[in-house]
Amino acid sequence: MGQKVHPTGQRMGIIYTWPSRWYAKKKEYSKLLHEDIKLVEAIEKELADASVSNIEIQRTAGTVILNIHTAKPGIIIGRQGENIAGLRDKFNKRFKGHFNINIREIKKPDLDAKLVGRNIAKQIEKRVSYRRAAKMAISRAMENGALGAKVLMSGRLNGVEISRSEYFLEGKIPLHTFRADIDFAYVPAQTKYGVIGVKTWIYKGEVFKKMKEKKKKEISQEIPMEKFEEKEFLPK
Repeated sequence: MGQKVHPTGQRMGIIYTWPSRWYAKKKEYSKLLHEDIKLVEAIEKELADASVSNIEIQRTAGTVILNIHTAKPGIIIGRQGENIAGLRDKFNKRFKGHFNINIREIKKPDLDAKLVGRNIAKQIEKRVSYRRAAKMAISRAMENGALGAKVLMSGRLNGVEISRSEYFLEGKIPLHTFRADIDFAYVPAQTKYGVIGVKTWIYKGEVFKKMKEKKKKEISQEIPMEKFEEKEFLPK
């Protein structure tokens, strides 16, 4: 007992699906796997200020579909789709393929574990009290409808010589319930006195088969591309 299991990986195939969805032969599998890793790293680097939370990759015959979940869709899209068209062209040249990029808006950023953890990490890097940052993030999550929120921080908190761990919890986090919708993320905070790890758990309720699609629509909404020039996004 006591082994830690990743909350998302434990529920994969039950209430969550895989972020990368494609099929490949044995010879091509490793190549596409490393390409997916490089794609995620490139997107996070290019869109560092766009509050990107989750990236889904779907591969079809000759086309790679990227679904980017973000709290700031306007920054990624740009005026009349200029930024997103430039990003697509970069990926076409770098990875030598044809990419379609879909932007999905996160309606409630305070209920997204990665965005919450990143916000706490940024505050710690600016020498804000870690207790205040964690408690404020948890209170905002609970105000926005979360049934439970937990933040665990480990490292040289407040710059002390001996590292330690401290957590803050409000509500409940049923880690052993498979149908519990628990969003989890780990974000490191780079400080002058070392790295402080920030882990966040946000419990949003239980997911049943009939509620599964409804929950997805509530959490994220795809930005319609009809608002911009359609020529930019149609496959060539």
